[in-house]
Amino acid sequence: MTDTSPEITALVHARIMAKSGAERFLMGVRMHEAARRMVISSLPASASPEELRQHLRQRMYPDTPPESPVPRQVSTTIIKEIEQSGQDEA
Repeated sequence: MTDTSPEITALVHARIMAKSGAERFLMGVRMHEAARRMVISSLPASASPEELRQHLRQRMYPDTPPESPVPRQVSTTIIKEIEQSGQDEA
């Protein structure tokens, strides 16, 4: 079920696909980071770093078994390198 018209869905899809692969990748990274920050802000301030990691894992990857590796975050350095390479091309 969706409340978005097919015309708007097509328009949004076309605008996203008009971006370069690097731009779309950065959009995804930024959305993931925003979601991560929202989860962290909802957790108790008194939580230890290990408790934060556990809660974050449970909220971000609820169907991942505890023994499975969690996807690694893209580092800020990599993001900056991608952004810089995009500016160099412009």
